[in-house]
Amino acid sequence: MFASLSTRIAAFGALVFVALLALIWMLVDASLQTRDSFRWVTHSAEVIETMDDALAALRDAESGQRGYLLTHNATFAESVDARIATSRQAMGRLVELTADNRAQNGRAKEIQALMQRRATMLHGALDMARRGEFDRARTAIASGGGRDIMTMVTLRIDSFLAEERVLRNARVDAADERLAHVRKLAIIGGPLIAIFIVAVSLLLIWGIRRPAGLIRQAMTALGHGDRDMRIAPASMGSREFADLADGYNGMASQLQTALADQGRSERELQVANTELLRNSGILRERGEVIELLGGMAHRMQAARTDDELAQVIRVFVPRVLPGIAGALYAHNNSRNLLVPIAGWGGLDPREDGFAPDQCWALRRGQAHFVAEPGGDIVCPHVDADAIYHCEPLLAGGEVIGTLYLEGVIDAENQFRLTVMAENISSALVNHRLQRGLREQTIRDPLTGLFNRRYMEEALAIEIARTRRNGIPLSVVMCDVDHFKRFNDEFGHDAGDVVLQAVAAEMRSKFRDGDIVCRYGGEEFTIIAPGTTAQALVNRVEILRQSITEIILRQGGRALGSTSMSFGIATWEDGMASDGSTLLQTADAALYRAKREGRNRTVVDLPQAA
Repeated sequence: MFASLSTRIAAFGALVFVALLALIWMLVDASLQTRDSFRWVTHSAEVIETMDDALAALRDAESGQRGYLLTHNATFAESVDARIATSRQAMGRLVELTADNRAQNGRAKEIQALMQRRATMLHGALDMARRGEFDRARTAIASGGGRDIMTMVTLRIDSFLAEERVLRNARVDAADERLAHVRKLAIIGGPLIAIFIVAVSLLLIWGIRRPAGLIRQAMTALGHGDRDMRIAPASMGSREFADLADGYNGMASQLQTALADQGRSERELQVANTELLRNSGILRERGEVIELLGGMAHRMQAARTDDELAQVIRVFVPRVLPGIAGALYAHNNSRNLLVPIAGWGGLDPREDGFAPDQCWALRRGQAHFVAEPGGDIVCPHVDADAIYHCEPLLAGGEVIGTLYLEGVIDAENQFRLTVMAENISSALVNHRLQRGLREQTIRDPLTGLFNRRYMEEALAIEIARTRRNGIPLSVVMCDVDHFKRFNDEFGHDAGDVVLQAVAAEMRSKFRDGDIVCRYGGEEFTIIAPGTTAQALVNRVEILRQSITEIILRQGGRALGSTSMSFGIATWEDGMASDGSTLLQTADAALYRAKREGRNRTVVDLPQAA
């Protein structure tokens, strides 16, 4: 019926599962019904016991009443109240217990009402006795009304209990029947299912062992060299073993084919060995390139100036990418230009640089190349007919620079280029950080001018150049007039505004070769190589006049105007080589300008021989 062995096993498992599930369901259902029957038996027993408790309590109350009337002992009276309360509580519980049986519940309520009447009569006689009216109480009892009520209570209780015992016996019989049913289910259902499982298991075992034996026999023959041995799939008895037979037959056929192709495989193995040797050579060559790149990276990290970095690039890049000319451009943040760092292979990079948006590699954030004319869009910074490759240099998403290479980059050189680009990017970032740190050590943070330490170093260098080449060197010492007034009237923040304003004006009025420094406080120094004091005085006067025209403001508050005094001195032979004498001479000229009324320039002229 089922061609698949797995389908047979699944069907057998499903049948066993359904049979077990049915047996379990019947056992559970019978157990639940038995539990309910015993619960109802317990319920009937509780009803009978509660009724007995109520009647016993009421009778105890009658006995206590009689004891009190006969002995006048108050202890008997107290027991009457307690037993009446117990009887009422028991009857209330009984009414709740019989709520599921309308007939019994009606009888319970009727008995409860009679007991309440009897309890009221007991309380009435008891209250008379407590007031000392014992004769009247005895007369009330002797009237016989209480006895009649108790007779009615007894009769109704007997009827109630008889009915409840009938119910209890019926429920016990039902519980016994259900227990017998559970036993039958367990005795008959369990063995039947076990027999079914054993029978089907034997059939399945036979259905597995026979085809497995045939396959084992064929495999043994194959192991002994009989490669023509095959298995008839139709004799397997199931689809799975038929598939195994097909698999064995296919394996045997492939083995024959493999033996026939052994010679060809050996030739292919030789080819693979040759390829392996070639790849080994490539790996060795890449190892050498990586070692070369490591040396290049160490030198780039150690470079301190742009010239040193360019020298490393020009020496190592042609060795990493032999025969490929190119250039390295670094991104200048302040100008937003890619400026040339170095070129190699006979290529002269563009001195004026180019904007980042002129390079498609930087726009796309990945390599951009043109392998043949018209093959792709040409970057605006490259000739229209160029065959080239642009590799972007990025770090953390920020543009660091770009590598421009002439020609086509093959797969092996692409590996070298990728590793080299990462090293150059890292070196450029490190170089930029070092340059930024150096700027922080030589710049005054408030004005952005060079600080005193840099001024002293630069002055010593310029004096050495002057003594060596005989070119003139002049120094200007200057400070802000009445600077203390700004601090006293407007606060130190206002003083900072004044210093920043005059510093900006000084930077704008002096050439790039001049060194403008903040000497300290409100005092500044200008080192002017290649010029004399007489030639410098006109520029200083222009600066002095422009400072007087500055309108100083702090936020929305006007600070007024200011002025500066200047002293100029020129280097002479015989002055100290560290520049201290030259600074003292310029400072003396500044002192004279202050003394003569401020807002003026005084030149210290050399004395005639």
